[in-house]
Amino acid sequence: PVLTGFLLLFSLLFLFCFIVVEKWTVTTSTGHLMATVGGQAELSCQLSPPRSAQHMEVGWFKGNQSKLIYLYKGGHEVNGEAAPEYVDRTEFVEEAISTGKVTLRLHNISVSDNGPYQCSFKDSDFSDMSGMNLSVAALGVEMQIYVYTPVANGLMVECNSGGWFPQPQMEWRDNKGEVVPHSSKSYSKDGAGLFHMKMTLFLRNKSQGNVTCYILNPLIGKGKQTNIIIAGECLAGFGCQ
Repeated sequence: PVLTGFLLLFSLLFLFCFIVVEKWTVTTSTGHLMATVGGQAELSCQLSPPRSAQHMEVGWFKGNQSKLIYLYKGGHEVNGEAAPEYVDRTEFVEEAISTGKVTLRLHNISVSDNGPYQCSFKDSDFSDMSGMNLSVAALGVEMQIYVYTPVANGLMVECNSGGWFPQPQMEWRDNKGEVVPHSSKSYSKDGAGLFHMKMTLFLRNKSQGNVTCYILNPLIGKGKQTNIIIAGECLAGFGCQ
């Protein structure tokens, strides 16, 4: 009886350990993704330890499960469930679904796609999810410089550029690379959520030399610049307005 009880206890402990080891979770390859406006992003999830997800319900949500963007169930996509703004922009990649890895490819990225996402797996005896964050960036269009009609005590120079996200850093610099205080700086946003930046500089001394307008996207560490050269009564290469 003692031996039988010991074997029974050992069997129960073994079964308990097996259940603990085989507890599946959902993981992501990276918690932070980056994409550019007009490009694409891949939202990948993985069952751990590996297990086929072919007969599971797999879904992706924007935010805290508040907006469904794709649903896979019964071996195929469930139509009519996704939010309208994601229709015809998603692609389900299932080559590795037999090992529990799936990817949702999101096309034609826009500013509104910026933010957190959730990936969920559901089965009759299992349910779990994992989150990731997508950061969207836009580098902006070419910069424009305007020089306004000279007045008695100087010139007004304006630099502007649109199509940026998130809001970029903008500054004037002299020919030594030193920051020159701006006269004014403002921004606006278009219907797509992209920033349009405008900055002015009042030059009291027309012999100051080079002046450069810098705009930097802090998210991707890239930017654009253009410079003007003070020469004589106006600016070389630009007509005064």
